[in-house]
Amino acid sequence: AQASGGDLVLDKFPKERVTDLAALQNGAKIFVNYCLNCHAAAFMRFNRLKDIGLTEQQIKDNLLFPTDKVGDVMKVSLNPRDAKEWFGAVPPDLTLVARSRASHSGTGADYLYTYLRTFYRDDPRPTGWNNLTFPNVGMPHVLWELQGVREAKFVTEPDPHAAGKTVHRFDGFEQVTQGKLSPQEFDSAMADLVAYLQWMAEPMQTQRTRIGVGVLIFLAIFTFIAWRLNAAYWKDVK
Repeated sequence: AQASGGDLVLDKFPKERVTDLAALQNGAKIFVNYCLNCHAAAFMRFNRLKDIGLTEQQIKDNLLFPTDKVGDVMKVSLNPRDAKEWFGAVPPDLTLVARSRASHSGTGADYLYTYLRTFYRDDPRPTGWNNLTFPNVGMPHVLWELQGVREAKFVTEPDPHAAGKTVHRFDGFEQVTQGKLSPQEFDSAMADLVAYLQWMAEPMQTQRTRIGVGVLIFLAIFTFIAWRLNAAYWKDVK
């Protein structure tokens, strides 16, 4: 992410991950292990993960932590009252988060990909963490062990829009402690997680796109045939 003049530029999510079954499976694993502790996905059932190449036994053995039935929805045991007390608000359901975060700045996947990679240490905050994409967010950095601890650097500059005033501009991150993953590995893991969130928001997206392309090809061929038939039918009619 880059900040210029107070505006955050979203990083582009590598959208090819949405059709990569290995990436989706890894994203599902990260989601269940790190996100599903607080965030539910109430409109997604565990058995839908078979659509990304997982067997029912793999789902039971590796992903079925909050419940004991593969047909159950992805729910959490976190009490809403406790969540509001701890975080200031109940963590939102993530089933459709990849669609709801779309804006003029980029797609919902772009937002999530940038958000997950812009946490930094901020001791005065209640959780000890802050986020460049979502300032003063109530969510702690649950993936800090993978990414490590970073601090954000800001510089003070004259405000170009108001004489005599200053603005704080983001000037990069400083790595304080190393995580379990390298920066490149962490970015790749977050791309997989966002790919899963994108898929979860619309599991039929790939099939819908493929069907749409097929329909357009059919209509193009049919239009050509109809045009030639029309020309043949009317050629002797003056």
